[in-house]
Amino acid sequence: MIARRDILMGGACVVAAGAALALRPRRHVSLLGKDALATIVPRQFGDWSSHDVSDLVAPKTEDNLSAKLYNQTVGRVYRNLATGSDVMVLIAHGDTQSDSLQLHRPEVCYPAFGFAISDNRPLRLRLSGEASIPARRLVAKAPGRRESIVYWSRLGDFMPVNSGEQRLDRLKTAMGGYVADGLLARFSMTSLPPEEAFPVLQDFVLGLVAATPVDKRKVLIGERLVRAMIGAKA
Repeated sequence: MIARRDILMGGACVVAAGAALALRPRRHVSLLGKDALATIVPRQFGDWSSHDVSDLVAPKTEDNLSAKLYNQTVGRVYRNLATGSDVMVLIAHGDTQSDSLQLHRPEVCYPAFGFAISDNRPLRLRLSGEASIPARRLVAKAPGRRESIVYWSRLGDFMPVNSGEQRLDRLKTAMGGYVADGLLARFSMTSLPPEEAFPVLQDFVLGLVAATPVDKRKVLIGERLVRAMIGAKA
């Protein structure tokens, strides 16, 4: 005779198997598509001009799992021709965000390079109207170096501001039956103290987004924010 406990356990297994099947992604969604990230991010705008660099603090290495996270990266230093200020920019795109492949957040990867994080807080970067980018600001310190950092992450059309939100948004995409792409946009300065650097970084970010072609902005900030920007100007 089959015990009631065995029936309950068998039923639980069936429910778990059904849930796993329901959460299995059935399609892939990429806001970048077949475009090249380097051609979307403007090389110059306003008083800013740039040159490519390859020695920024970056989460990618060739011989570990991180190498699979980002299929396209843009590393540049932008100089303001009027003030001489430099902003370091790293934008990394991962075509697939899953349980095993997820964006590395700067508050995690900077300490791996020997930096200590002395400031870490959420930040809203106002675009236009009610549209704003959910971002974070950090101060990272190492011997002889202090870096003021503003960054945001995009997972599909979600903009998680911490690792907990990132995991939750990843679950939402799975429940929606798709695997989303992801993007990390990081901007930093070393030449100014934080209280002077962050206003410069915020103005720089807003100028960069505004200079990005309207039909490509979704790659940086997602479709919902692009629609909100367009609605604010209507």
